[in-house]
Amino acid sequence: MAHRYPSIVVAGHICVDIIPAWTQTVESISAVFRPGRLTEVGPAMVSTGGAVSNTGIALHRLGVPVRLMGKIGPDLFGRAILDVVRSYDEALTEGMIVDPNADSSYTLVINPPGVDRIFLHCPGANNTFSAEDVDLEKVRGAKIFHFGYPPIMRRMYLDEGAELAALLREVRSLGMTTSLDMAQPDPNSEAGRIDWRKLLVRVLPHVDIFAPSLDETIYMLDRPLFDAIQQAEAPHIPDLALLHRLAEQLLDMGAAVVALKLGDLGLYLRTTDDVSRMAAAGAAFSPLPAGWIGRELLTPCFVADLAGTTGSGDCTVAGLLTSLLYGRTAEEAILDATAVGAASVESPDATSGVPTWEAVQARRAAGWPKHPLRINAGGWRPDATHQVWRSPRDARWEEGV
Repeated sequence: MAHRYPSIVVAGHICVDIIPAWTQTVESISAVFRPGRLTEVGPAMVSTGGAVSNTGIALHRLGVPVRLMGKIGPDLFGRAILDVVRSYDEALTEGMIVDPNADSSYTLVINPPGVDRIFLHCPGANNTFSAEDVDLEKVRGAKIFHFGYPPIMRRMYLDEGAELAALLREVRSLGMTTSLDMAQPDPNSEAGRIDWRKLLVRVLPHVDIFAPSLDETIYMLDRPLFDAIQQAEAPHIPDLALLHRLAEQLLDMGAAVVALKLGDLGLYLRTTDDVSRMAAAGAAFSPLPAGWIGRELLTPCFVADLAGTTGSGDCTVAGLLTSLLYGRTAEEAILDATAVGAASVESPDATSGVPTWEAVQARRAAGWPKHPLRINAGGWRPDATHQVWRSPRDARWEEGV
């Protein structure tokens, strides 16, 4: 059940996804979008999306006391979002923000067999989300405040992230650990044209845990490399020097922990070697769990029966935050994160594959296998189980396996 006093608050982007079923194959998407044509489809699946829904509900399924803070309007789509959230637990709706003057965010997913998907997205209330929308009395006492998807929340990315920085600064003043996840901005949109490096310089001093995807990070810090990767025919497999360089920049900007989500390649974790910075990282690091200073770790994904990857990155973050909440080591946290992410892909939707925390640990203890590491880890050293690799720069390198 949900709890009145949460351990983790998840705020930010939420929307409703409307996905019509297709009863026929089409030759091209232009055949569907022909003026005057009526195309028959099947029943629509309605689900929620966004960091608030995906990470928040994953935490709830893991058994973590959580509060969801997404912004919606008093309309049909807003009621649909509340109905989906309520289906997990009535109390999960208590932190939701209903703005009488806003329209709820929705996405129409046009996904006919045989052609690439098209998304028709209305950002709605997400674009007006502001620091004032967060009732500090509803977050007070939580250990972790997680915010998701500022690149698709207009108020959060304008003015080099001034509103986002103000929100995170205010939350940190209450003693909470702050966590931030990103989303890929549309390169042709307003968000795609802003200077993301300047935004990160402004925001990351107020972020304790930064958990973007590798692609998002490259887009924001090295646009020429991002464009080259997009134009390449072969899938991009990063080298460890790139991961180290990107994480170095993010730590220098002010983050204490950087977790780069690598998709089906796994998860990379690097932490500050500044003891005073980690000591200032809020309630989740007080007292400081063992083995979090000066770490650089890499792990591949756990083997899973793939049904769908929607929300897997959000669920990976949920696993990481839960592990930290329970005071586990950096090695355990990177394994817990990838375990929850792997469990999530065994269901076609974002969160129904996520089991209880106890079930995740039982599966790991039973010998849940990992995929082979596909990144060239020359010079790095695996642990005894070959599940976590340590960098020669890692603070615990001398401890061996």
